[in-house]
Amino acid sequence: MADSSKEELVQLIKRFGTYLTVKISNHLPISLQRLDSRSVGAVAGLAFAIVFTWRLLRSPSLPPRRQPKRQAGTPSSSSVSTHSNATLVPSGSSSSLEDSRAQNVVDEFFQPVKPTLGQIVRQKLSEGRKVTCRLVGVILEESSPEDLQKQATVRSAVLEVLLEITKFCDLYLMERVLDDESEKKVLMALEDAGVFTSGGLVKDKVLFCNTENGRSSFVRQLEPDWHIDTNPEIISQLARFIKYQLHISAIRPERTAPNVFSAPTLEQFFGCV
Repeated sequence: MADSSKEELVQLIKRFGTYLTVKISNHLPISLQRLDSRSVGAVAGLAFAIVFTWRLLRSPSLPPRRQPKRQAGTPSSSSVSTHSNATLVPSGSSSSLEDSRAQNVVDEFFQPVKPTLGQIVRQKLSEGRKVTCRLVGVILEESSPEDLQKQATVRSAVLEVLLEITKFCDLYLMERVLDDESEKKVLMALEDAGVFTSGGLVKDKVLFCNTENGRSSFVRQLEPDWHIDTNPEIISQLARFIKYQLHISAIRPERTAPNVFSAPTLEQFFGCV
């Protein structure tokens, strides 16, 4: 503001000095026209400065604007203050809330991941690649070859475990049967359950024999990493030939060989129930 006023004053002085010089040169005598133009300009500038200063002093100076005082008793101010107070949150509670949220994020990030059934099967079988398994009492609900003469039923609870085993293991199923009809019933039950279509099992890997010793002979010829059976005598005979064995028994034996495990059912051994 002050700089613009100064510039305006200088311009006006210059213009007024020029104007006076022209007027004086036109109306004054020749003797006066010979005066130095600088002297005339100085006199004119002095006169103009006096006039400009007088005009500035005449203009009244405006007092600074004052803001109106707030009235504490007005309804609007009270409502605003009440609303603002209601939305305020103490800093202590806000920080505690942020800490709890951060802790929840950390707990969720470090929460242990539950292994899948396939991972459990691999871990339990110690990465074994070949498995032999008896049908009666393990895969089938029937408990004896005599029951197979009537019907053969695949246990639904063990089906998922069986399919996981076939995904990465060479699985052989075997059973002692009393007649050809029992053999057909077993194959039909396995086919209806989807073992041959969903899993990696084929009908050629379902073996049948007439005696218990015949099943033991099958196992020794195949040389699996794991054998699963319900007959403790077969388990005992194969203990020195097979690396790992699983004995499915309702009653857990008091003593077992170092490489023999025991469980009531196959799915319970793998922790599925």
